[in-house]
Amino acid sequence: MLIGIIGESCTGKSTLAERLKESLAAEVFTGKDYLRLAKNEAIARKLFEKKLLSAVCGENLIYVISEQEQLALLPQGAVRILMGADLETILDRFAQRMRGTLPPPVKSMLEKKHGCFDCIEHDYRIYNGEGIDKVCAALEENL
Repeated sequence: MLIGIIGESCTGKSTLAERLKESLAAEVFTGKDYLRLAKNEAIARKLFEKKLLSAVCGENLIYVISEQEQLALLPQGAVRILMGADLETILDRFAQRMRGTLPPPVKSMLEKKHGCFDCIEHDYRIYNGEGIDKVCAALEENL
């Protein structure tokens, strides 16, 4: 099974991926982690695309996506989980990552990106962490 976990920064994507990694015995790729597959970026991308396609009906793989252009890598048949959170939650979580201080340019960037995935097609949606147990149970049941 191929699972795409999609969302903005600080919406819980990595937390969900870690939880599913254990229960589904899945390999996890985040962003451009696929570059480790080859020294050449184009070759690494092609190898990753093949790996994603074979995971649709094969071994469990989770791809954590936080950039729009990465959506194009998800093939048909992938389970898509949209992660979201209100802007205040995202700003607070990001500030915690930066030891309590959120520089104005970072805050502005987060505000501009907020909602950028809201219109994408998805199979499941988790907002502010609500429903995570239900989604995990549904995916585990589909094994």
